[in-house]
Amino acid sequence: MAGLEMNLDFVLRAPKKPTIIAICSTLIPMILGTGIYSLVIIVDKKFLKNYVETYEYNRPQCYFIWSMVLSITGFPVLANILVDLKLLYTRLGKLALTVATHNDFYNWIMFALVFPFLVNGYRAIFSMLCVIAFILLSHFVLRPLLEKIVAKKPNKHDWTNYQLSFVIMGLFASTGLTDILGVNPLVGALIYGLAIPRGSFTEMLMERSDDFGSRYLAPLFFFSGGLRCNIVKVLQTVDLGFVVIVILSIFTKIVTTFAVTRYYGMPFRESLAFGLLMNTKGVLSLIVLNIAWDNKLISAYAFSIMTLNILIMTFMVSPIINVIYRPKTAYRMNLLRTIQNLGFQTEVRILVCVHNPRHASGMVNILEALSGISVSSLRVTAVQLVELKGRVTSLVSAQLEHQSSLGFSQSQSQSQSFEDMETIAGHFHFFAQVHSGNHAETSMIMSPFATINRDIYNLAMEKQASLVLLPFHKHWSSEGNLEVTKEVFSEINQNVMKDAPCSVGIFVDRGLNSLLNANLHIIMLFIGGPDDREALAIAWRMAGHHRIQLTMVRIILCGKAAMEDQKKESGHEELLSAVLDKNKERELDDSCVNNFRIMGVNNKDTIKYEERYVESDDDIPRVVNEFDQRRYDLYVLGQGKGRHSRVLSEMLDWTDFPELGVIGDLVASNSFGSYSSVLVVQQYGYGGMEFGKNYVNNPSCHPPICKPPSRTRSLSRMF
Repeated sequence: MAGLEMNLDFVLRAPKKPTIIAICSTLIPMILGTGIYSLVIIVDKKFLKNYVETYEYNRPQCYFIWSMVLSITGFPVLANILVDLKLLYTRLGKLALTVATHNDFYNWIMFALVFPFLVNGYRAIFSMLCVIAFILLSHFVLRPLLEKIVAKKPNKHDWTNYQLSFVIMGLFASTGLTDILGVNPLVGALIYGLAIPRGSFTEMLMERSDDFGSRYLAPLFFFSGGLRCNIVKVLQTVDLGFVVIVILSIFTKIVTTFAVTRYYGMPFRESLAFGLLMNTKGVLSLIVLNIAWDNKLISAYAFSIMTLNILIMTFMVSPIINVIYRPKTAYRMNLLRTIQNLGFQTEVRILVCVHNPRHASGMVNILEALSGISVSSLRVTAVQLVELKGRVTSLVSAQLEHQSSLGFSQSQSQSQSFEDMETIAGHFHFFAQVHSGNHAETSMIMSPFATINRDIYNLAMEKQASLVLLPFHKHWSSEGNLEVTKEVFSEINQNVMKDAPCSVGIFVDRGLNSLLNANLHIIMLFIGGPDDREALAIAWRMAGHHRIQLTMVRIILCGKAAMEDQKKESGHEELLSAVLDKNKERELDDSCVNNFRIMGVNNKDTIKYEERYVESDDDIPRVVNEFDQRRYDLYVLGQGKGRHSRVLSEMLDWTDFPELGVIGDLVASNSFGSYSSVLVVQQYGYGGMEFGKNYVNNPSCHPPICKPPSRTRSLSRMF
């Protein structure tokens, strides 16, 4: 399995910085480990029976084994930890994964080429020459032969268990051959795994082998190692020497890696977290210890104390990193991340999430509209969201292969994702080229869809994004209706909106045209609240483009529609606070609209302002339908949080897509008959959307009722 997952080409063509870090984090702990083992020998003398045993465990081979175990980083375990902590796609996670790949490769090389000399001495020279010849034979003869066989059946479902039995027979033949040559059979299994061509065939092998290996063979191996480990006896004789050995063994690699990364300018907390991650141990550490035990190269005391160290090193990683490394804490120092709070000359950082190339083309059209202000550039990070299925390490290895641009063949599902990624990257790179001054980068997030929102959070915080753009879970069909792409996409959008670290926008694409080919007419409906203020800020930025005409409509609630939605208040102070908050919201809404009217409408002919008065819930669809008849290209709407309207709260309970809010759900529904695209915005800083929440209405609250005028007013006539 390690051979199937290992990526040699990625290791050989890796950048200089990760390579140097990997070499230093491997060699320096090995050098320091010899000193630690000297202390182990001193403490271990009281457990040894005579001078002969003391000499037997004081040989250079013993020092090397102890040092090698300290230098190992368990790549499979590290990959799973990064996925669980949602750090895989952060700067820290990417560097840790790359360095761990190198470290794992170096350790397996030492195990394959150096370990035989430790066991057999100079007699291993002939064995190693034969193994090297076997490696060359596997690469230049066996691998091309297997590629031809596999190419005849590219579909993994074409392989029967009978045919796969020959693959297993080849595995046993390889391990048996290396055993005959005097090398550990594991080396033969590793070479055989490296020789098998990559693709859907490899994925199938790992799928069918993983259950048997991880559920049956691995537990038996760990159980046998546990039987050899006498931790109880060691703990009963704990002294100062034992404590010093444990502390030095645990912190040797952490301190070494920390020092190297600090030399390269990594921040203190990231360096410390990186050192902890590199100290993760895996199955190779236990393999080395057990083989050393079998060949009497390590004492029972040293075996037990190192096994204890491995457990401590691995189990301590996740909880400590959760405490010391919190990107969200550092991110909050940048105040609120919203479009409204950014100046017109400030660079706008946007995280765009897509699932397929169709989403990418629509998102690019939105970015074109946002890039109309020449003095403010866009820095776009576009990510494709891919569901993580199967073994974490195999998918991560495949992604590393793709990122290295080496053109390897992956499984059908993986290759489809990577083909989509290339198309997606082409869309965003074309946007950056056409609109000079803007920057775009693309990547991929592989994670379980149930928790992928946490990956999006961490990436948004690391990129210091002010806006996250998400695609709606329905697409525009040739029949002129919105059809479901995948229901799980809706769950992702709702999960992101619950606790996003910045503002969030959901884009409903009904074939929005590119500004390179046509002019756009945009309408922004403003009722009030933080989401509408954020939506107005975005629409205002769009209006800076010379090919965009913006109509801003303020919907004023009167009569029954203005009745406030009162939640149950437990005391007078809470009720007073709620009233003050609502009054403050009204002041902010009026200030925002007035600024827009004075600075926007009065200075540009392509911006218009209108007002409509709404007295009941029946008036809202009527007003929206009135403007929809004008065939606008794009609606820019607020999701609706913080409006304090009883009518709107009741309507929200009946929406099919609560993430779009009342008006967004109305315009996006097929029954409404609109042909306009929709961008629904939720502003950061006022709490995420709570889906499925029932509102408690209080009919006793009747605010002052404003009487609507006889006709609507247009700002173009007022100024």
